Amino acid sequence: MKTILPLILALAAVILIAASIYTVDETEQVFITMFGKPIGEPINAESDKNEAGLHWKAPFIHKVNRIEKRILEWDGPATDMPTRDKLYIQVDTFARWRITDPITYYKKLRDERSALSRLDDIIGSATRDRVAAHDLIELVRNDKGRTPEKDESLIEGNTSIGVLPDIDYGRQVLTEQVLKASQPKVADWGIELIDVRFKRINYKSGVIQKIYSRMASERMQIAERFRSEGAGEAAKIIGKKERELLKIESLAYKREQEIRGSADAKATQIYADAYNTSPVAADFYQFMKTLETYEAALNKETSVILTSDSDLFRLFKGIDVEPAPKE
Repeated sequence: MKTILPLILALAAVILIAASIYTVDETEQVFITMFGKPIGEPINAESDKNEAGLHWKAPFIHKVNRIEKRILEWDGPATDMPTRDKLYIQVDTFARWRITDPITYYKKLRDERSALSRLDDIIGSATRDRVAAHDLIELVRNDKGRTPEKDESLIEGNTSIGVLPDIDYGRQVLTEQVLKASQPKVADWGIELIDVRFKRINYKSGVIQKIYSRMASERMQIAERFRSEGAGEAAKIIGKKERELLKIESLAYKREQEIRGSADAKATQIYADAYNTSPVAADFYQFMKTLETYEAALNKETSVILTSDSDLFRLFKGIDVEPAPKE
């Protein structure tokens, strides 16, 4: 009996000490509650003093409540909402936040799941307000100081196809407005909202096809204008080619006639010289030319009616024609 009693006392002492001490990690904030009510100040809360390590509490009646000290993530659901220019889009938003007042956070929200649900409502509402107050181009373009590239070949008069208009704010300013509108509301829960960003902005499925059709229509307008300009340039080139071809043919024909005229003149001169030098040669030349005329003009199927004084009939006058044999 004497040996069991010290063991019991030692075991009780160990249990009492174990119930009286607890550790605080550097990544968490801790506060003590007694019968559900917070007592004292939080340990290792947002301050310059690092209170992580071993701490004491009253055994059995004090409960240790641990709250995350690090920056936490909020990833909101993709939500459909209209813009000022009546386009329905799907906006996916995310944010970063942390707990700065663990006791207030515990009293009003209790746990992280409740905090995320409240952030859905606050940030989602602020996002819808900002989106509804601006055109879609303000959400697409990040910064108004960034000048979009412009294709000068697409500009028609004072307007242009496929060129983005100027903006007044830009997506970066709108996210800052959402952040400023949400921060005071979440501060009442002991939360600091650090940053808000748009992760993705997309058209609704029913609108995407209309947007693609409009884009295709704009491209077709550009293509038709290019085709029209190309057809005009082609007509100019073809017209110029025809004029140059006619000019070349005219010059070639002129040169041909000049060469023919010169050759005919030389041939006539040669003929004249031949006639003057030898009467026999002149008669023979005339005879040969007459035969050539016969060969070109007469054949088996040709019927010719000539007078007796015709020059063409002259060579036939001295030819004896044998009568056809009698059957």
